[in-house]
Amino acid sequence: MANHNHDELFMKQALELARQGVGLASPNPCVGAVIVDERGRIVGRGFHTYEGRKHAEVLAIEEAGANARGNTLYINLEPCSHTGRTGPCADAVIAAGIHRVVSAMRDPNPLVAGKGFDRLRAAGVDVVEGILEGEARQLNESFSRFIRTRMPFGILKTAMTLDGKIGGASGVSRNLTALGSGQASIYITGEESLRKVHELRHASDAIMVGVGTVIADDPLLTDRSGKTRRRNLLRIILDSRLRLPVESRVVKTCDKDVIVFCSFSEEKKRKELESHGVIVEQVQLAGLQVVGGADAIPHDGRPDLARVFRRLGKMDITSVLVEGGAMVNWACLQAEVIDKVWLFYAPKLLGGDGAVPFLSSGHSQMSEATRVKKIALHRFGDDFAVEGYLREE
Repeated sequence: MANHNHDELFMKQALELARQGVGLASPNPCVGAVIVDERGRIVGRGFHTYEGRKHAEVLAIEEAGANARGNTLYINLEPCSHTGRTGPCADAVIAAGIHRVVSAMRDPNPLVAGKGFDRLRAAGVDVVEGILEGEARQLNESFSRFIRTRMPFGILKTAMTLDGKIGGASGVSRNLTALGSGQASIYITGEESLRKVHELRHASDAIMVGVGTVIADDPLLTDRSGKTRRRNLLRIILDSRLRLPVESRVVKTCDKDVIVFCSFSEEKKRKELESHGVIVEQVQLAGLQVVGGADAIPHDGRPDLARVFRRLGKMDITSVLVEGGAMVNWACLQAEVIDKVWLFYAPKLLGGDGAVPFLSSGHSQMSEATRVKKIALHRFGDDFAVEGYLREE
């Protein structure tokens, strides 16, 4: 069975199992494992969920029982070699008598980072690395950034017309249509695009918008993919002066899953929001550097987004989907908290001096423009989307 075609076939199955952990495994990685005997039969399967605790390879070994001995384990992430919430999985693989391990990628966790493979090889296990590595890295790209930096993986998503407008001058345009709304004429992109957006929300730990979006559109900001998730999608509102309406749907539906980051906090409004379960945190102003009690450089009145992301990292938020307006989009790019973009385009031209652009500001020189790398194009009905990276590992 030790040939490349078979290895890819069974790795695809391990990756499919791993994807069942999306929304359930965070802040841990999504991991799937299959054990295959000499005749090419799968004798054990497993995928990791955070609540289930046991890692994918351990679940596969338990299902295979005695059939694990002498056979091959396929897994999308290197078996761990350290003790965390569970014991070292590399030891469990060795104890089960598995003679060959095929893995898509090394664990980016500095506590592992090849040590699991080293332990397996020292015990005489044949180890193959790098099968479908690209797919495996993309599946766990949020975990990879988080485990190395303790910062969430930032994804900037927007919908716009072909001429780069995210809203009309009248303010009635919305960034994405509601499924089955029957009001597609006032929206930018269509239902197939929205389904993809809810997949992105489901795969994220948090969604972030500016208070202007809440005031203008009164969105729910929830995961409506129809799939189960371990913890609610954290709804983050950037609100420098605490303008969030108490009557907004975000506040009315709060279930310990709404957090507001502000620069200035009026005590009465703070208590009013907190009485509805909203978490309110005051963050240092963007661009504010205190030296000897004086402001060294001017600020723009908004919360410091780097500090916001660091705070979210401490809350075990591994990924943030930014669905902001023009000002939030630009602020996130300027703060360098964005790793990836999903830009949805509708086949429409809006024009008009008062229409809202994708970014509220910009660079003065073309040489300063933000570069988007590793671009992939996708079709969603009449719309298309650009997926790309601003930062690579």
